[in-house]
Amino acid sequence: MDERPATGSGASHDERSGFVTLIGRPNAGKSTLLNKILGFKASIVSDKPQTTRTQTRGVLNRDGAQLVFVDTPGIHKPRTALGASLNATANQASSQVDVVCFVLDATAPYGRGDASIAERLPQGSVIVVTKADIASRRQIARQLAATSHLDAAQWFPVSGRTGEGIDDLVACLIERMPSGPRLYPAEMLTDVGDEFWVAELVREKLLALTRDELPHSVATRVTEWEWPRIRCEILVERESQKPMVIGKGGAVLKKVGTAVRAEIGEEAYIELFVKVEKNWQRRSELVQRLGY
Repeated sequence: MDERPATGSGASHDERSGFVTLIGRPNAGKSTLLNKILGFKASIVSDKPQTTRTQTRGVLNRDGAQLVFVDTPGIHKPRTALGASLNATANQASSQVDVVCFVLDATAPYGRGDASIAERLPQGSVIVVTKADIASRRQIARQLAATSHLDAAQWFPVSGRTGEGIDDLVACLIERMPSGPRLYPAEMLTDVGDEFWVAELVREKLLALTRDELPHSVATRVTEWEWPRIRCEILVERESQKPMVIGKGGAVLKKVGTAVRAEIGEEAYIELFVKVEKNWQRRSELVQRLGY
């Protein structure tokens, strides 16, 4: 974890503040949970694995408390340089924080991947079982039982969609924070910059419109920003993937641009270009250059 930001003096000694990291397997519901807790969209969301590729921080301010949440990529068995980088990002975010939340999907079986993450959990972690709105009581109980042997502080069934259990979880996390001044200014909600955020929105909309192997093969980056004009490159790994991203007569790109403008402002002019970077996932230098 990066060093804590410098803060001004004069804060009340009654305040609590600290970092909370969300870790878990891909598609556990971490980003949906984070967005619900914060009340705004800090991380893109998709039903595709490995949607989150970087650490994303979101700041929650409450009376007398500030929680800085760190969303992380899903931990999985890596097969590419990208996969290895995502795991390293997630594992790094679990160190030097005040509380680690181990996020489990109530609708998915507790597997070896979950057990591997559980082995590395720090003492006093919080177990969060998500998707309580669609899971049966038996499914929730199964996850609670599977993690009952862990040296965790508390267990919370929650829903990142309906908000069920969120207030109790947040109250617990605030109680676990050390006393101290707020780490970030009250007006700061996230550390995600505008250019990175727009690139992520483009990728989110593509994930919603494409299938097959494309979710893992697509990367996005903003190359020019002269508001309201924004130029964004979409990288794929093979020439055969370009038509899938572009769509017949550019239909897919048009839908992506429309969806992005709906979130950042209709006055925005989004220029989308598709470029082939052969096997970029397996090229460590390019993975790093893309910010993953």
